Amino acid sequence: MNSTTTKDYWSQRYKDERTGWDIGSPSTPLKEYIDQLEDKTLKILIPGAGNAYEAEYLLQQGFKNIYILDISEIPLKAFQQRNPEFPAENLVCEDFFLHKNTYDLIIEQTFFCSFPPLPETRKQYATHMAELLKPNGKLIGLWFDIPLTGDLEKRPFGGSKTEYVAYFTPYFDIKTFEKAHNSIPPRADNELFGIFVKS
Repeated sequence: MNSTTTKDYWSQRYKDERTGWDIGSPSTPLKEYIDQLEDKTLKILIPGAGNAYEAEYLLQQGFKNIYILDISEIPLKAFQQRNPEFPAENLVCEDFFLHKNTYDLIIEQTFFCSFPPLPETRKQYATHMAELLKPNGKLIGLWFDIPLTGDLEKRPFGGSKTEYVAYFTPYFDIKTFEKAHNSIPPRADNELFGIFVKS
């Protein structure tokens, strides 16, 4: 899908309220990771953020330098309505693969699993994540550990730890990448929690 088609697709899903990935709060593994962060000045990106509950939680914890990126304006507008104090210039309506900036930390939450699981796109994801990070910057988050079905329409798209590692190792040092021990019950045993440091 090109950017316009992708934007229309996701905007329609928000309009239709077909947002099964939305759990209404920050996911436990990411919340617990955020709780360990001490530097409130970190420049943080959440791509494919949707309703961005992790960003809302970061804001509540005193982080000031948060950027929320989504290809649809609908969740960005909803976020701003919920958080009117959030700077509008940090709400970025753009295709992730075209985004330019640099960050200390990028948080992955149900973004990787949202686009068709073609090897070239997944490689491009890993490459672009590295491009968006400052030296020694971190990509942290959750990746679904579920088999790919071959269906290029039915989301979320899964994958395996072995596959993901192959995409990330050219650009990152893997600090941890294991089954999440604190997933929400519907996702128990189906998520990998990863911390990748730009190499």
